Amino acid sequence: MLSKCANPACSRPFRYLRDGKLFEIDSRDESVLATVGEERKPVRRVEFFWLCGECSAEMTIINDRDRGIVTVPIVEPPRFLRRAAAS
Repeated sequence: MLSKCANPACSRPFRYLRDGKLFEIDSRDESVLATVGEERKPVRRVEFFWLCGECSAEMTIINDRDRGIVTVPIVEPPRFLRRAAAS
């Protein structure tokens, strides 16, 4: 269950979906296998994370192979790429 902002440096409690951004992260757990017919496949796991309004303006959430689910700063594309995309 969601209880607070996924940013470890923020303690804002989760109250409303309209405040912030909800992330659905789909991952496969390679250590847990399920039998599907005659095959053994990694178990698919879906988790939800929430960033409050302030944090979601500056950060996003990624599933890093080495570190797991982490918050990272939003990186804006260089100015010349923003102009090309706008035209």
